[in-house]
Amino acid sequence: FKNDKRPSLLIIMAEQEYKTNQTLPAFAAKHLGHLFKVDYVHASEKERNDLPGIEAISEADIILVSVRRRLLPSPKMKLLLDFAAKGKPIVAIRTASHAFAMRKKGEWKDDLVEWSGFDQKIIGGNYTGHHGNGPRVTLSSPAAGKAHPILKGVDLGKLKGCGSLYKTTPLAKSATELVRGTIAGKAPEAIAWTNKTSSDGRVFYTSLGHVDDFAQPGMNILLRNALCWAAGLDVPE
Repeated sequence: FKNDKRPSLLIIMAEQEYKTNQTLPAFAAKHLGHLFKVDYVHASEKERNDLPGIEAISEADIILVSVRRRLLPSPKMKLLLDFAAKGKPIVAIRTASHAFAMRKKGEWKDDLVEWSGFDQKIIGGNYTGHHGNGPRVTLSSPAAGKAHPILKGVDLGKLKGCGSLYKTTPLAKSATELVRGTIAGKAPEAIAWTNKTSSDGRVFYTSLGHVDDFAQPGMNILLRNALCWAAGLDVPE
């Protein structure tokens, strides 16, 4: 194993709505094995606000976050904060825009903490809710994003957003929008973008992540490319 030069990727999953505890391991098994050493952290089945094994983040080179509205004991949250403070790469999908933020402030046990700044300060987004379920989201790339390596091999004409369109704008000034989504009668919203944190960390976020998104080749290519880009690897041909 000493000669294994693959970066260590920790996939952190704690959400129920989109079944990413199933889609992400399947995605990783099919698309990432030759690129990354992959480990997983799943939400506790007994305690909502716990991530058993999150200590593995101290050995990770990059993390992929799929979490929805969870708090953590302060020492465990500090591991995540420290990872970001070191400028290490972070990729996040769908509900991770509100991974560690609660709707109502202060209504939790004293030993638990939130990280409400994860969206704006790390991801570079501005999640304020979502449009209704139903209409497929049409995707396109603004001029500034079209040449980005993350979009290499991604046919946005064929890729559709199958979940509700998230309200994400305006993005942080440090963010670069790569993919935009539209539904009839509503303003376009940023669907995927990169960001650079104050610690110089590379970040990618997409509000895609519905089960049916992963059934489309373009979603898998997009996420694989994003992980490679964030980790400083060459994006595959």
